[in-house]
Amino acid sequence: MKKKKLNLRDLNKTSSDNHKRNAGHNHSSPESIGKFKIYVPAIFSFVMLIIGIAMDYFDVAFFKDWIRIVRYAVAYLPVGFPVIKEGWNSIKNGDFFTEFLLMSIATIGAFAIGEYPEGVAVMLFYAVGELFQSAAVKRAKGSIKALLDVRPNEALVYRNNNYVSVNPEIVAIGEKVQVRVGEKIPLDGILLSEKGSFNTAALTGESKPDTIAKGEKVFAGSINPDGVIEIETTKEFKDSSIARILDMVQNATARKSKTELFIRKFARIYTPIVVFLAIGLTFIPYFFVDDYVFSDWLYRALIFLVISCPCALVISIPLGYFGGLGAASKNGILFKGASFLDEMTKVTTVVMDKTGTVTKGVFKIKNVVVNNGALSEAEMMKYLMAMEEQSTHPIAKAIMEYKADGEDFQASEVSEIAGKGLKGTVNGKTVLVGNKPLMTSNNIEVPSETDNIVESIVMVSIEGKFAGYVIIADELKDDAHEAIKQIRESGISKIIMLSGDKDSITQQVAKEMGVDWAKGGLLPEDKLAEVEKLMSENDNKVAFIGDGINDAPVLAVSDVGIAMGGLGSDVAIETADVIIQTDQPSKIAKAIKIGRSTGRIVYQNITLAFGVKAVVLVLGAGGPATMWEAVFADVGVALLAILNAVRLQRMTWS
Repeated sequence: MKKKKLNLRDLNKTSSDNHKRNAGHNHSSPESIGKFKIYVPAIFSFVMLIIGIAMDYFDVAFFKDWIRIVRYAVAYLPVGFPVIKEGWNSIKNGDFFTEFLLMSIATIGAFAIGEYPEGVAVMLFYAVGELFQSAAVKRAKGSIKALLDVRPNEALVYRNNNYVSVNPEIVAIGEKVQVRVGEKIPLDGILLSEKGSFNTAALTGESKPDTIAKGEKVFAGSINPDGVIEIETTKEFKDSSIARILDMVQNATARKSKTELFIRKFARIYTPIVVFLAIGLTFIPYFFVDDYVFSDWLYRALIFLVISCPCALVISIPLGYFGGLGAASKNGILFKGASFLDEMTKVTTVVMDKTGTVTKGVFKIKNVVVNNGALSEAEMMKYLMAMEEQSTHPIAKAIMEYKADGEDFQASEVSEIAGKGLKGTVNGKTVLVGNKPLMTSNNIEVPSETDNIVESIVMVSIEGKFAGYVIIADELKDDAHEAIKQIRESGISKIIMLSGDKDSITQQVAKEMGVDWAKGGLLPEDKLAEVEKLMSENDNKVAFIGDGINDAPVLAVSDVGIAMGGLGSDVAIETADVIIQTDQPSKIAKAIKIGRSTGRIVYQNITLAFGVKAVVLVLGAGGPATMWEAVFADVGVALLAILNAVRLQRMTWS
């Protein structure tokens, strides 16, 4: 059924416009007054209804006949007219069976048979329900809308020996941009200043400022809290991480879950059936009931219409998914649609990559061992660093971060020996740096203890003698152990690690983390084959977590593809179903919990709506239920469903 937003401000448009023109003469906030005006029609109708009921109760002499009708009509019109108008517009557009039509028929019918207070009450509570719905949807979308506010609207670009303010969308790659204190980074780029501290909370959900050094990446949408900095753009705005994320968020609510699609189709069939049943309930008893009274059966039919209005379903189910998407966004997790919230509830097996997913993907020196008693650790490292300074390998970068006191050594005649390492001269001495095959091929004896080391190892020999070695390892992320614990606590039965790194290292990391089983030395196609094998097992739903280009095929084929570090990987953003905006694997468990909580609330609302409506429908058709019970079955249940859905915004996922 087509759902339109009821706008109770239609009757206040002129006064609202006048208020805006005269805002300068009023100390009150125009925004707050505008919000209050939304509730004025409902408040007026409520006051008039209470006065009317009181006059009826005390049997006030003049409150009779046409005066009574007019007073209740005045109470009805502020809330009833917008609904009748929407119903009429829907009919003109070819959509006959809407909740607006149901409410219009039911309340006008109540007036026709003299049930004025009930007619006003039904429309009033329906309008109040719509106001609650509007407020709840705004709250549920709050986190998502907040993300849209990070879109940068200007960039200070260095052109013609001056910084000029332009729209970020017309800034080219390679231009220099200045970012002042408190401003947003307008485009993705690299930092030209020596260092900078950036608030990425809107992008990652993390409030802790991120310190970046010269030459490192910065992302559009980050806020520069202190100091003027300069960046060089590396992407056009349309290709920046923030632009992609914003596009994904804006489209997320358009990708409906199967439950939402079913309810919409159901409502389109259900509503006309209910209308015809109400018509039948009015006239068919004439042929079977001896004491048939038209007004009594019409009243029952009107109750039937009010009860059967599918508002609770049409409102609460999308609202539940809005709440889930908003809660996830608030926690730095982006679902590409409500359908993936549903899929997350079915996951039984989590498969994860190693490097960049549970490890930092950055090599660090784990240990330095010196075998030559004539050398100190610092001296051996100076020989090694002099050689590695010539290399661009990630391991060389890790070695160069070692801090050694004194003057640096200089290497000359450095040559690379393919697959083995480097050979050169340092301070007039021949130095070899590399792996064991390099040492043995030069008749250098290597200690047997190195055979049991599974991490990457760099050996050093000086003047034909083994000097020592350095163990290089990729560090586990700070929350890696906690992530595995939380994933298990969320009910996942199997956790698997697949990696392209050598199997010995993969097995060591897997053992340290406590995953169920692991396999290393895999090419992208090997990972794909392993995941497809897992997916072929009965009732096995697989979520794969990866972080880069080599994981894209598996992210695409798995039941739920989850990309880590989405800000830095364009391929991950394009391919995955869920984006973890930080590099924190502990967010995986949060994504699972949010998906499951959303699913529970949606099904609670469906059960509540169908259950209460079924009971009151039977009572209404049989006679015991009045219009007041009908109001509860429709508006009351809708309000309960809304309050239940709003709980998602208040939940915490530790």
